[in-house]
Amino acid sequence: MELNENARIDTSQIEDRRGAGGRGGGGLGGLPIPLPGGGGKGGLVVLIAVVVFTLIGGGFGLNALTGGEEQGDNAAIDQRCAADDALRQLDCRNALYVNSVQAYWRTALPQHFGRQYQPADTVFFEQAVNTGCGAADSGVGPFYCPADRKVFIDLTFYRVLADQLGAGGEFAQPYVVAHEYGHHAQTLLGTEAQMRRQQQRDPRNANELSVRLELQADCYAGAWAKNATGTADAQGQRIFTSITDRDIREGLDTAAAIGDDTIQRRAGGQIDESSFTHGTAAQRQEWFGRGYQTGDPTSCDTFGGAI
Repeated sequence: MELNENARIDTSQIEDRRGAGGRGGGGLGGLPIPLPGGGGKGGLVVLIAVVVFTLIGGGFGLNALTGGEEQGDNAAIDQRCAADDALRQLDCRNALYVNSVQAYWRTALPQHFGRQYQPADTVFFEQAVNTGCGAADSGVGPFYCPADRKVFIDLTFYRVLADQLGAGGEFAQPYVVAHEYGHHAQTLLGTEAQMRRQQQRDPRNANELSVRLELQADCYAGAWAKNATGTADAQGQRIFTSITDRDIREGLDTAAAIGDDTIQRRAGGQIDESSFTHGTAAQRQEWFGRGYQTGDPTSCDTFGGAI
C-alpha cells in the first residue's frame, strides 16, 4: 500500500476531540473496561474480550446510554496534516483513509444504488467520548453512530489490534475505516433501520440479523479496496498509488482476527454460535473477499440468502 504524497489531506472530514475530556465509563451498560497493561492479566482478558466483541461494530450497543457531544478543535491536526511529513503521522494517514472511502461512496452510491451520498465526519477521541448514541469509552473500539451519522475512533485502538489481536499490518487501519463507512452507507440506504425493525419483529434471530449487517459492511469495505486506487482528492490527485496483494491479505487477516469464533477462542471460552453478532473468521474473510473480487457493492446482499 502506497499513499500519494501529493494528495491533499482534507481534515474538514475529521472532528478532533482528543483532549476534550469526554464522559466515559458508561459504555456497554456500565462495565468498566481497563486500558492495555492496566489491571493485570485478568484486566487484559476483559479488554480483549470486550473490545473485540464490539469491534468495528457500528456502535449499536450504546443506544441505551445518554450523553451530549463535545466540540472538536482541529487547529493542531490541520497544521500537522499540512506539513511535509504528514504521512508519517497516524492521524493524518487515517484522515486520508477517510478521504478515500468517502470519495469512493460519493461515486458508488449514486452509480450503484441511485442515491446521493451524504458525507459523515470521523471523530478522533481519547479514552472517552459523548455521542448521539450515548457515552462510550475506548473499550468499545471504533464504531459508527447512526443517530448523529459519525464514525468514532480512538487511534490508540490500533495498538490493541496489532499487539493483542495479531492484526498488525498497515492495511488493517483503512479496513477498519472502510468497514465503519460501510455502516454509514447502510444508514443512507435504509438497511440499518430495516434490520432494526426486523430484530424487533423477530427477536430470536436478532443476532443473526446483526451478523448479516456486519458482513455486509465487510463486503462494502472490500468493494472500496478494489476501487481505492481510483479515489482522488479535491484537486484530482490520486490518494492511493498502489494497493498490493499483500495489503489484501492483511485485510483478510484482520477480518479473521476479529471473527466471533476467533474472539471467543482467544478469550478462553467455549465457541457459542448463538451469541455471534459479527460473523465467524471465515465469513468475514469471505464477504470482504467477495466485495474485493467484484468491486461492486450490489454484490454484498448478505440479507438475500445463506451467509
